[in-house]
Amino acid sequence: MSQLKLIVGLGNPGQQYVETRHNAGFWFVALIADQFNIELAADKKFNGLTGRGRIFDTDVRLLLPMTFMNKSGQSVVPMAKYYDIKPQELLIAHDELDIPAGSIKLKTGGGHGGHNGLRDITPHLGNDFHRLRIGIGHPGHKSKVSGHVLSKPSPDDQIAIEAALEAAMDSLKLMVTGDIEKARSQINGFKLPNN
Repeated sequence: MSQLKLIVGLGNPGQQYVETRHNAGFWFVALIADQFNIELAADKKFNGLTGRGRIFDTDVRLLLPMTFMNKSGQSVVPMAKYYDIKPQELLIAHDELDIPAGSIKLKTGGGHGGHNGLRDITPHLGNDFHRLRIGIGHPGHKSKVSGHVLSKPSPDDQIAIEAALEAAMDSLKLMVTGDIEKARSQINGFKLPNN
């Protein structure tokens, strides 16, 4: 069982994107930083906001790339390589069109699924890392995807996404300490109370 050494949240930098669906990965890492009093500070070497702290007695680094989504690899790859972090020690949290708001899935490996952030990372690190897929729902047609991910969730969807993120936080100890299978079972079984 490999403990996590790096947790990355994918998103876009800039105030205008803070509340948009594409920043769901940022939201998850921000929750971790807040709960464990880890300060995220600009780090030019890795083109992002980074922090380091003890999470359930494990030394973990946090990263929010400040490169824009489609260039996420320019932040994640140098940091993973600099600290010699293996794919199985890496968790990347990102928004996921293919599952509805209020759903959340933990998976290891697989393709990038059309996600531009993952698409920029996998050629350099392979795809054996863990992904926390935060459902944001699909707008119904691919022509609407860009507007969908770069807009704010509806109030109901926001509540649903926040509930899913809290469920992921409930499984954080399992993920960090390396019990990915148990974490996957918990997270993938999460259902909103009214579903």
